Amino acid sequence: MSTNENTATKPDVYARVTSQIVNAIEQGVSNWRMPWHTSGRFAFSPINAVTHKPYRGVNVLALWAVARSKGYERGEWATYPQWQERGAQVRKGEKSASVAFWKFADGRAESQDGDEPETVRSGSRLLFCRDYHVFNVAQVDGYTPKPDADTPIESRIESADAFFGRISACVAHQGNRAFYSPSDDMITLPPFAAFHTPLDYYSTRAHETGHWTGKAERCNRELGKRFGDNAYSMEELGL
Repeated sequence: MSTNENTATKPDVYARVTSQIVNAIEQGVSNWRMPWHTSGRFAFSPINAVTHKPYRGVNVLALWAVARSKGYERGEWATYPQWQERGAQVRKGEKSASVAFWKFADGRAESQDGDEPETVRSGSRLLFCRDYHVFNVAQVDGYTPKPDADTPIESRIESADAFFGRISACVAHQGNRAFYSPSDDMITLPPFAAFHTPLDYYSTRAHETGHWTGKAERCNRELGKRFGDNAYSMEELGL
């Protein structure tokens, strides 16, 4: 929406976010690549510029898609009022991206940005859902992002190796697929040399390690029994 758009009428949250993702993919479908296989620009890691909390679930995919289609290089997003809190101003005519806010609560939930959420009762708890509108740092004036640390790639590789070395996951480097197998509690990755860049390798390994954490004796998440079921979809979106 533009900075002066009337938000009295709110389309369905799901339809708005889904349309945003589909439109962005259609605009760049000929050369679409998922962000964990890019050169490492920060747009693939969307965070709130005020709270510094990372966006999660489908919101990550939605903001990836918008950043890709618009050419945004950084992953800092915030609502119009939040940018004002930082002393920044969204430029006139800029269009926002939609993200969804969910919260379980036994009583009244705190809404964000002064808007009242829609509520759905789930069992004995209330499930709050609403969409809100965020702008990328590239759309505002008066805000200077914190300079990125200029760490040599060799140091980043050493740091990544040290991090994964402290994790007890069993990893096999073979074949041309990347996956986690719950039945034998094994992560399988292609050989390091098969990846385009070290970042491609470490980001893929991190993703599969995230699945590894879901086993019953660790985080005990429902990983899904087959490709495409609800649990599988939630696991992929959450990681």
